[in-house]
Amino acid sequence: MRRFAEMNREQLRAAAADALVVLPIGATEQHGPHLPTGTDWFTIQAVAEESARIASAEIPVIVTPALPFGSSDHHLQFGGTLSLHTETYYRVLRELVESLVTDGFRRIFLLNGHGGNHEVAELAARDVALQREANVGAGSYWWMAWDGLVAAGGHLGRRLPGHAGDFETSMMLALRPDLAPGPLPHRDNPGDTDVRPRVVGWRTELHGFWKEIDGYTDSPDQATAENGQRFFAAITREVAKALVTFYRC
Repeated sequence: MRRFAEMNREQLRAAAADALVVLPIGATEQHGPHLPTGTDWFTIQAVAEESARIASAEIPVIVTPALPFGSSDHHLQFGGTLSLHTETYYRVLRELVESLVTDGFRRIFLLNGHGGNHEVAELAARDVALQREANVGAGSYWWMAWDGLVAAGGHLGRRLPGHAGDFETSMMLALRPDLAPGPLPHRDNPGDTDVRPRVVGWRTELHGFWKEIDGYTDSPDQATAENGQRFFAAITREVAKALVTFYRC
């Protein structure tokens, strides 16, 4: 695994034709009263680099710096949020991917770490690939690693991935415990934690939902670093497999 930002232009030119370049996309937004605003950004950079390290045993992988801003307008009401509107974010992703195509890369993957980015990243990947000679993929790490996370117990008693809840707090306790010193909020009734994928034919957005839950899901005080380490290992293992599969398309 190599980091794009640590390579010079000649090295990148020589590597572009054969390498998969992974562009991690995150967010800077409120994560309740207990987690740093960079949670999604820190997490996706770590996931991308470790997944690429594992995948590099089979394929050449280069990881760009993580994009620290995302489509986060739904969190602006709480403060502590830097957001790009949907249309702006779509253009940002398209232009970054098109830059990589111009750089000579023909295999590009947008690896997402924030729920609000998911559909926009898929659209940007589709539209670039329709117009440019490149294979472009996009996926959110929790969906890509769903089976591995279920096998690791990630779906039991918590929102997966939720927002600033048990799952993300566990991840931060594993990756950056210095930024999650507590106290961690508690909820007696965390609500529906059965978040197995469902195909229902529509998307639901409930007005006032985020305010009602104070910007975080389930009960963060149930999080542990041990769970976070287990989840991180499952995620990176599964994402690495997906990157290898994409490379060989």
